[in-house]
Amino acid sequence: VSDKTDFKQTKIKNKKDRHYIMAKGSMQQVELTILNIYVPNTGAPRFIKQVLRDLQTDIDSHTIIVGELNIPLSIFDRSMRQKINKDIQYLNSALDQADLIDIYRTLHPKLTEYTLFSAPHNTYSKTDHIIGSKTLLSKCERIEITTNCL
Repeated sequence: VSDKTDFKQTKIKNKKDRHYIMAKGSMQQVELTILNIYVPNTGAPRFIKQVLRDLQTDIDSHTIIVGELNIPLSIFDRSMRQKINKDIQYLNSALDQADLIDIYRTLHPKLTEYTLFSAPHNTYSKTDHIIGSKTLLSKCERIEITTNCL
């Protein structure tokens, strides 16, 4: 959350061994839970499903999940248009069961912007995601991928 944002934090949960930090609070008088997650390279779908299970009492219609999920969620999240494999189907099913959607992809259904380049495979992917409830979608004015050069 940007320091320019009026986010009033009420609770924080940091699980380094589970690779996430969760902040609860309010912004513009709306209760909000922000879950920032880093998913290891291997076993991403099962890892994400387990975190969703672990936090199911904290996740509600005012939850935004952001971070490096290490897996594309749609064919538009890869420069090579491979079919959706079973891992991605499994993850999308878990998100659907939790009533969560890829907010970025919903707002930009066919836009091809990427956050990762794989030199060995010479491919681009979008593995950083913004996921939330359908309820939050109506509150999203703008979501974009920005370039950050170090």
